[in-house]
Amino acid sequence: MHLLGIDIGTSAVKAVLVDAGQRIVAQATAPVATAQPRPGWSEQEPEDWWRATLQAVAVLRADPAFADVRAVGLSGQMHAAVMLDQAGQAIRPAIIWNDGRAVAECRALAETVPDIANIAGVIPMPGFTAPKLMWLRAHEAQDFRRMRHVALAKDVVRLRLTGDIATDMTDAAGTLMLDEARRDWSAPILQAVGVEPRQMPQVLEGSAPSGQLRPAIAAEWGLAHPVIVAGGGGDSAAGAAGIGAIAEGDSLLSLGTSAQIFVTRDRYQPRPETLIHAFAHVLPGRWFEQAAMLNGAGCLDWIARVLGVDVDALAGEVEAHFAAPSRLMFLPYLAGERTPLNDPGARGAFAGLEYATSRRDLAQAVMEGVAFALLEGQSAFAVQRLDPLPVIGGGTRSRVWMRIIAAVLGRTVLRVAGSESGPAFGAARLARLALTGEAPEVVCIKPPVMEAIAPDPLLHDQYAARFTDYRALYAALRRVRAPTADRRPAATP
Repeated sequence: MHLLGIDIGTSAVKAVLVDAGQRIVAQATAPVATAQPRPGWSEQEPEDWWRATLQAVAVLRADPAFADVRAVGLSGQMHAAVMLDQAGQAIRPAIIWNDGRAVAECRALAETVPDIANIAGVIPMPGFTAPKLMWLRAHEAQDFRRMRHVALAKDVVRLRLTGDIATDMTDAAGTLMLDEARRDWSAPILQAVGVEPRQMPQVLEGSAPSGQLRPAIAAEWGLAHPVIVAGGGGDSAAGAAGIGAIAEGDSLLSLGTSAQIFVTRDRYQPRPETLIHAFAHVLPGRWFEQAAMLNGAGCLDWIARVLGVDVDALAGEVEAHFAAPSRLMFLPYLAGERTPLNDPGARGAFAGLEYATSRRDLAQAVMEGVAFALLEGQSAFAVQRLDPLPVIGGGTRSRVWMRIIAAVLGRTVLRVAGSESGPAFGAARLARLALTGEAPEVVCIKPPVMEAIAPDPLLHDQYAARFTDYRALYAALRRVRAPTADRRPAATP
């Protein structure tokens, strides 16, 4: 028995081939491009997700074990707004999670459904699907009227794989249209957004079967037997399944393009005043709390791209010379921010530049700025946890970044086996559950710890002093804004 996990990430699609012993036997990635047609906007072509999926899977098909794939699991970036027509084709590019145009629509949604935060787990913010659909209804009315189905990123790929329009509880939660306690679509919110229940995908648990691989796809991939496709999950929750964070109190830090601090809960208990997201988990009867930061390892990718250097080489330069906090300060808000600021207009900034500033200085400041944003997110939780924190995502490749994060958070961080493949590996675990019906506790076990990095006491004290400056810098620059909301008048109906 082999399982295929596919993660539709923001910068790339990652696919992993996992055997019955839960070992990753092969993996591959294929890039995905993002467009910023206006300041504060962020869009992707849904067809690119499918193209990248086929590219990544083509690499895995070279492994003889691929012919034994029995189930597929999907994970992916959350909150995309994809409008599909009657034929299941995307009507326009997807508006993705770090798009900030729907500010006015958030206010309107909160006014129309005053209890939305208690129903859906958090207050309306521009990155969620619901306000983006309201923006499309107001500004692209003709396309909105053509919409027959709403889809999320991973579920566009599901449709191509199975022919079924469905989603899982976590991605449904990320639309801000799910009644979290009931684990079903909320009629009042759908009405306020302007969509019909029939336009929404079927909602399944992440560990449940959602359909079977279409015969044509199975034949193209060389699979001669039925292949189940699982419900899957949004990237952070799928990553939690991959790291074994499925019991009350289990936590993790995800450092991908964005960043999240995630805590599993055995009941739904929203606390909207904190801007912590309270969402349904990928497994039945479980929820999670999440501090969602829009700017994670993507910030380091950005500065590497601007400088024209390889990101791993740049991180290596910081590693080779790191001794103390940088003299620079970096605000990492390249895409605005959610927890705990709810400020889609926030923007990034460097402070303290001088002629002697090097690219290594810039990179270290970026790492520290992201770490300070994580500290802000951690501070939003009602209970301040100091237990060891497993880390997943591409940012784990840099050990020095893990040292910086440990020192800033004052918390031991754990580098674990398979950490870079977290969501894709978690999707493969969900595929196994859908196939075998095993107990989640048997499959979603915690991986071996490769290294525990404790906070350096001296660095922790130094960063604590710098954090005060970080918050003061953000406060001082709040009035420096780039456009985040579309200024065009609403389209004529």
